[in-house]
Amino acid sequence: MRVVGDSLDRASQEAFTRPIPKSAGAQMRYLVRQHKGSTRAVAGLLGVSQRTVERYVRDQFRTPKAELAQRMAAEVRRRWQPLVRKRARDKAAKSTGLVIETRARFGFTAAPGTTDDGRMRRITQHLPPEYASQLLAAQDAGASEAELQQLTAEGLQEVYFKDSGGRAQELLVEFTDIDYIDIAY
Repeated sequence: MRVVGDSLDRASQEAFTRPIPKSAGAQMRYLVRQHKGSTRAVAGLLGVSQRTVERYVRDQFRTPKAELAQRMAAEVRRRWQPLVRKRARDKAAKSTGLVIETRARFGFTAAPGTTDDGRMRRITQHLPPEYASQLLAAQDAGASEAELQQLTAEGLQEVYFKDSGGRAQELLVEFTDIDYIDIAY
């Protein structure tokens, strides 16, 4: 289950300046244009026949089954406005950073005599561009969900728990049992 990766994808979709095509025909035509006119490639992508794709392109079919509609919308969202998405990601990585809102279990490894039992916390924290750029670069490089969670934990550890180096220098944070995470640029 991708939690951090999906949240980063949703954050980039919030940067869209225009809505994705709504009708099945418009979505299918967009996918065919993205694949340089190849209805065969789109058919393979969606798991339907080439003839089915051609019928949606010509508006002979108008209402897809729920499963196909979800696959089409997801593929269109993945490809929609790549330059707008890239600009928003670059801005977050270089100047604005990310805002992370999460509810998860945070446990600690700290000096002897301190409380290190994990507990559920709800945290909303702005991560500066240096942590945002690491997280976005890792996602672009195809990092696993565990690596993305580790980078998120390191960012929250430094900014939230260590107060950007102002306290708890030896503290190590464990980020587990994620209830939800929402990331915004």
